[in-house]
Amino acid sequence: MIADKALDGAVALVTGGSRGIGKAACIALASRGAHVVINYRSNEVAAKETAAECEAVGAKATLAQFDVGDRDAAAAGVQQVAKEHGLHILVNNAGIAINGLLMRFKDADWDRLMEVNLGGIFTCTRAANRYLLKAKERGRIINMSSVVGEMGNGGQAAYAASKAAIIGFTKSMAKELAGRAITCNAIAPGYIATDMTEAELPPDAREKLLAGIPLGRIGEASDIGNAVGFLAGPEAAYITGQVLRVNGGLLM
Repeated sequence: MIADKALDGAVALVTGGSRGIGKAACIALASRGAHVVINYRSNEVAAKETAAECEAVGAKATLAQFDVGDRDAAAAGVQQVAKEHGLHILVNNAGIAINGLLMRFKDADWDRLMEVNLGGIFTCTRAANRYLLKAKERGRIINMSSVVGEMGNGGQAAYAASKAAIIGFTKSMAKELAGRAITCNAIAPGYIATDMTEAELPPDAREKLLAGIPLGRIGEASDIGNAVGFLAGPEAAYITGQVLRVNGGLLM
């Protein structure tokens, strides 16, 4: 039986933690006792709201502003967090979606998407690496992939490529760090209701999507937050190099 405050004394950095899935991850980690460091790029108001919700469950919350797609800023940001607070858990959640048919896709959009979705994970993980080594068996890396990274989707070739690459990166890091008892896993969400996704999904497309989900509902951000909380905790100490699909059965 794992105690509710199993993450007491642990420091967790969540990139893109101010809204949506990132916010849910922050709250889940805070509920288990972690000191949560909420990274955000520009929306300080949302980040402060997330911090308040983390503090409401009795946890400490700190803000860290930097763009994960800016290699220098991201490396410096992670190092500053680790030096000031320590670091046990890294949740690489920050990401963007730029959609479009490949024949019309702009080079600049491809570059920016890869800089954030894949480059951000590379930079933040590399910067955190030596600090996580000090965490030993409490060290956790959790990377946010997507169901699209495994099954593909028309009009999302670039996005799918970035999310598929995250899976390969995760498995490689799991092998590199296993000798120090640090685990590295990915979560592949299905369709999750967030401000961004709800705005982009017309009613007819929603019904079609629901028809393909065996559990018959759109996922909630808390579904992913709960998965993050589990993988960050001691009960997941023997799980590494895995992709946890949280998609209602959309992909089995």
